[in-house]
Amino acid sequence: MAKPRISILMILPPLIFAALAGLFLYGMVREDPDALPSTRIGQQAPAMTVTPLGDSAPFTDADLQAPGVKLVNFWASWCGPCRAEHPILERLSDEGVTIYGINYKDEPEKALRFLEELGDPYAAIVADGTGRTALEWGVYGVPETFVIDGSGKVILRFAGPMTTQVLEKTIRPAMVAAR
Repeated sequence: MAKPRISILMILPPLIFAALAGLFLYGMVREDPDALPSTRIGQQAPAMTVTPLGDSAPFTDADLQAPGVKLVNFWASWCGPCRAEHPILERLSDEGVTIYGINYKDEPEKALRFLEELGDPYAAIVADGTGRTALEWGVYGVPETFVIDGSGKVILRFAGPMTTQVLEKTIRPAMVAAR
C-alpha cells in the first residue's frame, strides 16, 4: 500500500489561518489598542505653514524649540470633542503649562467666538486653514495633542479628546519624560 503524499496545498491554508489569527491576537492585546502610531515621536516637530488667528500672538517653529515642555493642541470650533476637552486645557494653562493652539480648517470668526465663550488656554495660537500643517504633523482629526520637549522634539502624540484619566495616565507622564 502506497503512503499518501502531503501536498503544500493541504498545509498552506492552515498556516495562513494561524498567521492571521496571530496578527489579530496581537492587535487585541497590545499595550494600548486605541493608540494611533506616529512617525513623529522622537523627531523634531515639523515646520508649520500657518497664519495668525485674530489679534492673538502667533507662535513659530523657534518657540517649539525653546527650553521647557510644551503642548501643541490641534482644535476647531466645529469639533464637539474639542469643546469637551477644553476645561482640561484651561486647567493645564492655569497650572502654568505652555499650550500652543493650532486651529484646524475653521472659520476665523467662529474660532475666535469659541475662545471668547470657553476661554483661551493658549500661550499663542495660529490657524491652519488649509490643513497643510496638520498633514505634516500626521494629524488624523481634531482634537490631537502633542507633548514637545525643550529641544522641539515630539515626545507624545495623543489623538482624541483629553479626559482627566488621559491627562493623568498619558499626558502628565509624557510631560515628565520630556523634562
